[in-house]
Amino acid sequence: MRLQRALARAGVASRRAAELLIAEGRVQVNGVTASVGQSVRPGRDSITLDGKPVAQPAKPVWYLLNKPSGTLTSKGDPQGRPTVFALVPSDPGLTYVGRLDYLTEGALLFTTDGVGAHRLTHPSSEVERTYVAMVTGDVQTAIRALRRGVELDDGPVVATDVSVESEGHGHWRLELTLAEGRNREVRRVCEAVGLDVQRLIRTRFGPVSLGKLPSGEFRPLTVRELQLIGTL
Repeated sequence: MRLQRALARAGVASRRAAELLIAEGRVQVNGVTASVGQSVRPGRDSITLDGKPVAQPAKPVWYLLNKPSGTLTSKGDPQGRPTVFALVPSDPGLTYVGRLDYLTEGALLFTTDGVGAHRLTHPSSEVERTYVAMVTGDVQTAIRALRRGVELDDGPVVATDVSVESEGHGHWRLELTLAEGRNREVRRVCEAVGLDVQRLIRTRFGPVSLGKLPSGEFRPLTVRELQLIGTL
């Protein structure tokens, strides 16, 4: 683990502030002045700040939030709009896993485990995400296109699973699963196949499903979910 991450996980400071502490020569590892980017072994290496022992990093935490529409996936906003971090605990080092855009709702993971977050979001992991989109348009033609693959400006997209149900009056419930997480991918795919998205909800991220979690509420991940995403 990087030293600045260990300091952040121990609640000493943010990662950026921890880097400054290290650069100022105030942090020592096993009695030797540390350097920025240095790796440490929590529980085995002795870390001090200004000569005082630093507590061991807290055990990683994982949360699932049912993100409401009209919230930013960001820690702050110059325009004062609400952010998702106002809805989850303020654990040191907490970060989101897989951004959702301002209007998109649903399953958003948070963790203090940076390695685990990277593993889940890296394209090589091909972690599936399931979305439900309330749409209008020619859905039958759209489904055929989605199953063949849709070419976007940043490459092709092929849904691993897609289904549709009529909601009446020209409105449809489109459910699709993708094995990647590009920026605004579902909205761009729907636009490319001629569908107008009225509402978009992510119902599953990897093995973690939204279930009946109310909008704006969060819960810790279960032991089983942690095992499935490879953190236990």
